[in-house]
Amino acid sequence: MQIKSLVVTLVAGTFILGSCNTFKSSKVELKTLADSAAYAIGIDIGNNIKKNLPTAPGGKDLDQKIILAAFTNALNGNPSQIDSLKITSTTQSYFMKAQQAEAGKAAEAGVKFLADNGKRPEVKTTASGLQYEIIKEGTGPKPLATDTVLVNYKGTTVEGEEFDSSKEPVKFLANQVIPGWTEALQLMPVGSKWKLVIPAALAYGERGAGAKIKPNAVLVFEVELLEIKK
Repeated sequence: MQIKSLVVTLVAGTFILGSCNTFKSSKVELKTLADSAAYAIGIDIGNNIKKNLPTAPGGKDLDQKIILAAFTNALNGNPSQIDSLKITSTTQSYFMKAQQAEAGKAAEAGVKFLADNGKRPEVKTTASGLQYEIIKEGTGPKPLATDTVLVNYKGTTVEGEEFDSSKEPVKFLANQVIPGWTEALQLMPVGSKWKLVIPAALAYGERGAGAKIKPNAVLVFEVELLEIKK
């Protein structure tokens, strides 16, 4: 999510959450379509913030009471305690610094995890830094980067939090996934199941991916190569 849209979403949604924490929840009369639309908007923003605020960079450190107070002041036309020309730059600066701090922590955790994991005798490390452990060795052919493969997989962070998995076998071109996957797949015979530890540079790098894959995150995958689709 871009910094600007993140700021707007968090501020709007935290107002609603703050209101819920300040006032007792009660039913309202929905007499018109406009009433129902207003209610639906509130529910939608509330659910969105409930899901995204705890995982947003620095989101846990935001004081909802302060946000609610500032929102109320603006709504009532009261003077702002921050220069109006600095509103956007203040929020953007905060989230950028929070992202950088999270990226630094993820990088440190990743370096340590790779170092510790690489010491295990069953783990092999390639020239690129990709680490893999053979859980089951297959006997089939190895795919080319241009082949379509059928796989099962599960992805977790180095802390063990699952961020994705195949509910059923999925197929894709081996060269249209993250570089760590492309490299590993070309080393795997069909029928193999490997555990991969992929450095950030071979995964999503400094940009991360979604709420669960932080910038500079090292990723762990269990991958089962079922078939090469011709």
